[in-house]
Amino acid sequence: MHSLPLFHRIAGTRVAVVGDGAMADAKARLVIRAGGIPCPETEAHHARIGFVALEDPRAAAAAALRLKRLGLLVNVADRPELCDFTLPSVLDRDPVLVAVSTGGASAGLAKHLRLRLEALLPQSLGALAAALSSARDAMRVRFPDGTERRRAVDEALGEGGILDPFSGQAAHNVSGWLAGNRVVADAGTIEFTLQSDDPEDLTLRQARALGKADTVLHEPGIPEAILVRARADAARCALPCDVPDEGFTVILRR
Repeated sequence: MHSLPLFHRIAGTRVAVVGDGAMADAKARLVIRAGGIPCPETEAHHARIGFVALEDPRAAAAAALRLKRLGLLVNVADRPELCDFTLPSVLDRDPVLVAVSTGGASAGLAKHLRLRLEALLPQSLGALAAALSSARDAMRVRFPDGTERRRAVDEALGEGGILDPFSGQAAHNVSGWLAGNRVVADAGTIEFTLQSDDPEDLTLRQARALGKADTVLHEPGIPEAILVRARADAARCALPCDVPDEGFTVILRR
């Protein structure tokens, strides 16, 4: 690894931001978003980290040196060789944070990798993390042995598990899982209206649902190229059909 990945807590602390204009404003907004307090260089002796956002290379290098002499870790915009740390592209599913870094090699590449991940990771991740955090004491009671607890959590969070992070219902299943109830990871019915006969136009949510469906109910004329995106063992029925009482059902309409 070229760097040691860390998440630095700055809530309520000063962070020096040296510069003006759009580049410095962006750094200040990031500091505020993380709960920090942007401050000018004159207050840098109160800070632990600092950002330098100056266009002039000599001015940027001089500012970085001044901050480093005060003991700050410094990031210099567009000058990775002067940086003590670099800023990743961040995917925020509070409290879940996913950071993508190229070590300053290409901010554009980091951004586009993060955008791909944005499409993959559901918004419900934050709710699941919060539910698991609130359930820590209950997990210790339900699974007193640490090894048993880790295995139970791993099984629940695994693909297709009760708490599968890619399932939109995972956060709602935590209490039932801890109570020892039989909880179905994917159950109920979801309905989609397709905008195209091209399977490449399926949304990520639609493709995920088809891949997990126990039953697919569809209007006549839905092309086979879309229907085969469902599990091979999923039951199919052309509408009108009755919705099964059990399992996870996807209804496709045109």
